[in-house]
Amino acid sequence: MDDYAFEQAIKRCRAVSEDIQCLEMLSYSDSSLDSIKHQPLVPDEFDNFLHRRGIFAPAILPDTVHLTAGVRLILQENARHPETFAPERISMMPGHYTSMMAALHLPRIAIETSSATIFRKSDVRKKGKTRGWELLLCYDFSTRITTGFCKGTESSNVSKFIEQLKSCASEMSHAMLLPVIMFSLESSPAVDAKQRGARDWLKRLEKEISMGLDIEEGDSYTRFSNTAFDTMNRDLVECQAQVLWTRPKAYSSIIDSIEEAAQLFMQTLPESERSLAIESFHTRILSRLRLYKERWKGMEMYIDTTMQRLEIQRSALYNIMAQKESKLNFQIAADQKMLAHMSKRESEAMKGISLLGTIFLPGAFIGSIFSTTFFDFKDAPNMASVVSSRFWLYWAVTIPFTLVIVALYYLLEKRRLRSYAIEDADLQRDLDRMELDIISAMRNRTLSKTTTWNKGDEWKIL
Repeated sequence: MDDYAFEQAIKRCRAVSEDIQCLEMLSYSDSSLDSIKHQPLVPDEFDNFLHRRGIFAPAILPDTVHLTAGVRLILQENARHPETFAPERISMMPGHYTSMMAALHLPRIAIETSSATIFRKSDVRKKGKTRGWELLLCYDFSTRITTGFCKGTESSNVSKFIEQLKSCASEMSHAMLLPVIMFSLESSPAVDAKQRGARDWLKRLEKEISMGLDIEEGDSYTRFSNTAFDTMNRDLVECQAQVLWTRPKAYSSIIDSIEEAAQLFMQTLPESERSLAIESFHTRILSRLRLYKERWKGMEMYIDTTMQRLEIQRSALYNIMAQKESKLNFQIAADQKMLAHMSKRESEAMKGISLLGTIFLPGAFIGSIFSTTFFDFKDAPNMASVVSSRFWLYWAVTIPFTLVIVALYYLLEKRRLRSYAIEDADLQRDLDRMELDIISAMRNRTLSKTTTWNKGDEWKIL
């Protein structure tokens, strides 16, 4: 089953090119014969290193000298390919990868964990490149040699890991030396310093948002009194992201796994090979792991407190923004009410004018008709002769003229509606342009260098 799963995984994986190195550290009963080889590994010598042939063949030892411990690693110290840690990627040719897993007795199931989450997110990228490290190990009790494969990008601790491993050559007999070295580098004081830096950033945010009264004269906090709300919100988000960058629970689970593996190693180690040095080093490993576990427990409580304080400041910021918005809405409502009152007064005045026009216009219209020459009330002997026989001329002229006026009004109204449509389109374009300008200004303000975090105040580990 494992062989089939490995073959299928190899077929799915795509190979990317990375430089390959080899590291061979051998310790003998005669310390003068100890050797450390760290050199580039060309493709022609790859199989020779795996099977210890050619220049990598075992040294011929005197009868009184024997091998006490060893480490043989395939290294890719500074992996540079952007997709080197992407899912279903291997950083060497499939044939070489298969040969390495078989010759060094590495767990084949490891290829199925190319995108596994152990310490933190496995999909973290920077400038489009994947980052991280991986370490596959196997300890052979018969030969006392630890074999493995180690790969890491420049941002990882692989270079420091190799340097420290070379300095600990006398302790290679313990199988958990390499994992403990890598874990100690991942648990460096820089992690504590980063959390302290985030807490210091949080204090600045608290003084800016909550308007603390303990601001010292000349303190840099005072220069953030007019910081925009979007900048404050961005700082809260970035501060929280920095706090969550390292999760103590993940590291605590790794410590438990290393402790379990270390205990299993000592239980499996034959009594004849249990020297005082190995037992002493095993005790030191367990002591160091317990120290790391307590550190991460304390870090977890520290982070939890920071997160709670961040939530408090976020709620306070939202309340301030809600109050500002309420005041703005109240001001808008007041202005609208004022405009409504003014419109009401103007409407009442217009109603009065319309009422007067309605009262006097019919009388004026009738009077203007009766004052024409078509009516003669002075010299007419009777009512029938008051109206001129040519009164039809009035209607013959008035009706067409009225129709012409109405038609002209209709044409002017249509023209005005087209003009209004053009103005509305221009207004909409202006609104869209203004919205884009506002969004651009907000982005520039959000991405500006104005922040509550002072890079000069970062915690430094000397």
